[in-house]
Amino acid sequence: MNKTKKLFLRWETFLVLVIVLEFLIFGTLSPKFLNIKRLFSGLNQFIPVCVISLFVTFVMITGGIDIQAGSIVGLTSITVGVLWHDANMNIFVACILALIAGTLCGALSGFFVAYTGVQPMVVTLGGSFLYSGMALAVSNMSSNAAYQGISDFPEAFRAISKTELFNAVPMQFVIFFVLVVLSYILLHRTNYGRKIFLCGVNANAAEFSGINTRAVIMSTYMLSGLSASIAGILLTAYLGTAKADMGSEYTLPIITAVVLGGTSNLGGSGGVVGSALAALAVGLLRIGLGLNGLSTQYLDIPVGMLLVITVSFRFAGTNPKLRKLFSRRKRQTVISKAN
Repeated sequence: MNKTKKLFLRWETFLVLVIVLEFLIFGTLSPKFLNIKRLFSGLNQFIPVCVISLFVTFVMITGGIDIQAGSIVGLTSITVGVLWHDANMNIFVACILALIAGTLCGALSGFFVAYTGVQPMVVTLGGSFLYSGMALAVSNMSSNAAYQGISDFPEAFRAISKTELFNAVPMQFVIFFVLVVLSYILLHRTNYGRKIFLCGVNANAAEFSGINTRAVIMSTYMLSGLSASIAGILLTAYLGTAKADMGSEYTLPIITAVVLGGTSNLGGSGGVVGSALAALAVGLLRIGLGLNGLSTQYLDIPVGMLLVITVSFRFAGTNPKLRKLFSRRKRQTVISKAN
């Protein structure tokens, strides 16, 4: 099979075609969709999902899952706000401390997954409640009411969202692109990345080959926590407000983007490029449907359907009984045509 044919058959190529199709369909239905400024503005609030998806990919390749990232986004946001507003700390020092806190949250959950053998779903579900509760506790330390949040951030901090490259591309997209490159190199071009794949394919075999699988698995949750904190800072700078409940609705889009991007929910395969493209495709889908009259409260319905359909097809492709059934049907079709 030549390289051109291999490229055409790659899942990432299919996702690019999906994005092009979205532009064609939604651009035809609503010319506003093709307004670049408006499109970037709509995607700005979805960029945190794109950022987190890159590193949740690492977690899922090991065979795990991370549904706590949205809670870490809120914890990061309110931590930055309280440290700056009530502790009179420099805003960028507050950001660094929040990044450390997010990484430690990921490390805590990763420790329980890797070293105690508790199911990742259970651990990260518990982490979701824990970090949401911590975010509320931190917000109560502020002189501002929790429902009001914390605002009036310095212009230097708001510049993270206001700055545009070539007067067109928001800085969030530049940061996202840099993270795509870094995560791609880390996962696909380093020994660490190969260890992640080996842990997902066969953890016992990886252990026998000298890989510290527990440390590798724990590190993926740390990276996921760090990415959630980065997303929390970007979202806070964009909205200009720090709140404890930011990111609470991100879990479904994140998992959908990673699975739709080609990462197996059983572990052992996947890639950050697919996750990045799928995250953008989901973001464009939400914007397109919103511009064409679908209420924001219903936007999770098509995303949920997309997740169910993707997982179902993935299961159908890997289930031995179904594959045997399809092979038999295909063989019978070939024989009948030959006769």
